[in-house]
Parts: sequence; C-alpha cells; structure tokens
Amino acid sequence: MTKKRQAKTILIIEDETDIQNFISRVLELEGYQVLKAGDGKTGMEIIRENPVALVLLDLRLPHPNGWSVLRAIKRNPEFSSIPVVVLTAIAELPQRKKTLRMGASQYLTKPLSAHILSQTIASILHQEESHHKTTEKNAVSNE
Repeated sequence: MTKKRQAKTILIIEDETDIQNFISRVLELEGYQVLKAGDGKTGMEIIRENPVALVLLDLRLPHPNGWSVLRAIKRNPEFSSIPVVVLTAIAELPQRKKTLRMGASQYLTKPLSAHILSQTIASILHQEESHHKTTEKNAVSNE
C-alpha cells in the first residue's frame, strides 16, 4: 500500500482578487492546499496559525506592505525557513536584487503564466524537500 502524501499548503498574500483567484486555481489543480490573505496583517496571522510550505507574496499590499511582511517572515526564527516567492508588477533589477537579499527564494513579475508559476513552486518545494532529507540523514548519521 502506498503512503499518500499530504498536500503542501501554500499561502497567497495578494490584494487583487482576480490574481488571487487565478493563482489559487492553478495551485489547486496542481494538488496544493491554498490559503489566501488580502493584506499583510492577515497573511502574518495565517502564517502563525498554519503550517505553510511556501508563501506567494505581492509587494504592493495594504497594511503592512509586502516588504514588511517579507522582513517579518525572514527575521522570525520560527518562519524564516519558509520559502517566499515575491509576485510583483515591479520588473526593475534593483527591486529584484533587494528582495532576494532580504531572503526571497524567487522573484516573479506579473502578469504570471500558470506554467511558470507552477514550475517555480514545484522547483522550490523540491529543493526544500531535498534539503530537509539531507539534513535529516546527516543528523541520523551523526548520532
């Protein structure tokens, strides 16, 4: 009997409902559980209350903005290992570099293609899974 893998939970923090719904449909079709927040404050509350595998974060958010949310996630030891993919209409290189320096795993510009979105998320989650397996294997061999 094969063990069914639990669906990973992805949080979308995006204030534009159409974009939020598009991303949600794409992810649900890929088998992910999706949580949604329309502002930074609600997004942080969801992160505190749920085991989130990955966050999709818009930078232009109401109270607080995406920069503040990214900073809060990456500065909190409890959440800092959660990969954050920044979604934004800002395609400027300095903004991209700043978010990556702040700890974002990836920087995607809108409009998003379903293919790029699902490919990016699958790749990041696969890397995270591989990293955790390697870390666990090393911990066991060091005992």
